[in-house]
Amino acid sequence: MKKSVLKKYARLIAEVGGNVQKGQDVVIFANVNQELLVNYVMEECYKLGARIVTVEWSSDLTAKTTYKKAKVNDLAEIPEWRIAKEKYRNTRLPVFIFIDSDDPDGLKGVNQKKIAQVSRKVYPIMKPLRDERDNKYQWTIAGASSPAWAKKVFQDLPKRKAVEKLWEAILYTSRCNEDPIKAWKEHNDTLAKHSKALNDLNLDYLEYKSSNGTDFKVWLNEKVIWEAGGETTLGSNIYFNPNIPTEECFTSPIKGKAEGIVFSTKPLSYNGQLIENFSIRFKDGKAVEVHAEKNEALLKEMIAMDENACYLGEVALVPFTSPINQTGILFYNTLYDENAACHLALGAGFTNLVKDYEKYTNDELHAMGVNDSSIHVDFMIGSKDLSIVGTTRDGKKVQIFKDGVWAI
Repeated sequence: MKKSVLKKYARLIAEVGGNVQKGQDVVIFANVNQELLVNYVMEECYKLGARIVTVEWSSDLTAKTTYKKAKVNDLAEIPEWRIAKEKYRNTRLPVFIFIDSDDPDGLKGVNQKKIAQVSRKVYPIMKPLRDERDNKYQWTIAGASSPAWAKKVFQDLPKRKAVEKLWEAILYTSRCNEDPIKAWKEHNDTLAKHSKALNDLNLDYLEYKSSNGTDFKVWLNEKVIWEAGGETTLGSNIYFNPNIPTEECFTSPIKGKAEGIVFSTKPLSYNGQLIENFSIRFKDGKAVEVHAEKNEALLKEMIAMDENACYLGEVALVPFTSPINQTGILFYNTLYDENAACHLALGAGFTNLVKDYEKYTNDELHAMGVNDSSIHVDFMIGSKDLSIVGTTRDGKKVQIFKDGVWAI
């Protein structure tokens, strides 16, 4: 990949994704295979006036070894220095930039129950610390091609060619083949129009039907809005784009009100393993029955992660004609695959979508019907013949999606 192209992508991540402001701290989270891109992102952050940019490195190989060799209690131990670091970040509110290039099969062979045990122990300790800065800071996640990920996507190509092809797809779907700053402004404007149209409808519930067997109804929360594209921080009022790329309009449904069955249309990458060809049946808003051709046990482990992991936290609408889906590529990465088609998410909902959310405590927001969980896992259900019909609160039927694309 040409350095000039990578630098343009780095500018997009820093300026549009994180929207780094003068004097802000920045923390970049990245795999050790992304040294060059991370350096370019650092340079762009400093150009924008960042005070200090630090990097936290990860590794697929060492993560796998750690989970295999260390004991659960040792993995779940939170030393005082980690707690102090989180508290410091809550005072500084740095911009968090996540560069995602992990191997989709990176944790294959690791005991998933062990990972779940660690998560259950860590979550109640770390959650209150992270809640303190929730909605107050900018963050963004963007992809980067790596040999392991590229070979998973393009299995028939030599490693070098696969890496190039994945970079091409990442840059195309991120609108980086044109003037990315201008392109993202126009794109955010378009997404905002769709979310406004949905909010204006004042929808009570949505009905999904597809020839693959999806027959599903989900109720929406009258106190929760639809959102798309960027978000604005609480207090500092800074606009940023959490996901590069993004094609979705999304909301958090009301907890406990969903009925029917949905069938996946793309594999789900979860904890370094793939769950494929699966279905989930809902009753009283709860996932009560799951089946999968591959890794069904992992899917069952996921929805049992905590008492609310089996409830929905997100409903997202994405046209089947999205740029990501038009590539014809299965990315084996949720950031990309979720933006290829309509999806749902099990687990935590978005408290910042509640109208005037800043006036309430987290407990009050969850009491309003926004699900709270230690997980938030998106899975894709969009298809080329998907129909979504909305019913407004005054009883009017509105075709929202027809044949997998917008009808409004």
